[in-house]
Amino acid sequence: MPEAATKRRTTKKAAAKRSPAGTKIDDRAADDLFASVKPLVEGIAATFGRKCEVVLHDYRKEDHSVIAVAGNVTGREVGSPMSRIGLALLRQGDAAEDDLNYVTRTPDGRVIKSSTILLRTPDQHVVGAVCINFEVTELRLLSRLVSELAGDVEVTTEAPTTTFSTDIESVIETVLTEIQTELGQPLSRLTMDERIEVFRMLDERGIFQVRRAIPLVAQQMGLSRASVYNYLSRSRDGSES
Repeated sequence: MPEAATKRRTTKKAAAKRSPAGTKIDDRAADDLFASVKPLVEGIAATFGRKCEVVLHDYRKEDHSVIAVAGNVTGREVGSPMSRIGLALLRQGDAAEDDLNYVTRTPDGRVIKSSTILLRTPDQHVVGAVCINFEVTELRLLSRLVSELAGDVEVTTEAPTTTFSTDIESVIETVLTEIQTELGQPLSRLTMDERIEVFRMLDERGIFQVRRAIPLVAQQMGLSRASVYNYLSRSRDGSES
């Protein structure tokens, strides 16, 4: 076989072993890790009852990362994508850290306390995560009632709203809606500089870690794929013109 062809095959094989963030992954070590963690998913959910959900993510499959789930808090199932929280962690690569005891609110008003515990291979590459979601809506209502009865002044902080989806298209649509709300105007009416800023925000939130992100963003924003690549490149270069 010609040397050039051999080199291309080797390069292609190496690329297949890399995570979306570009880190070379030992797939056998990752598979062994997931196999050892999977039995914990059912056990943790059973321990904490019907208000608890445990989700196991394989970050090598970012647009369908859920490989095991027990409990039903967010409605996800095997084959669902990670949320925008997971995508943001994925973008950080091996520098990411566990995110523990954060509180979010679902669009229907339920309050969820969650922890995302990253999974690393023996060489410390992040390959996935165990996410524990516990619905605390009723507990918070009870806490408020007890505080009122005791005469305490309660200080509450509004939890950010997070949408947990069963498909990556919905995740991207949710993030675009959030950005549109932050900007205060439709994405279809943005100037070029504002569009570059939108792509910077999308990139920061990990959307482009998803392999299918380019065509999906193009479709949802009414742009060509070439335009998406152009805006993304400019946002990463810091170009404003």
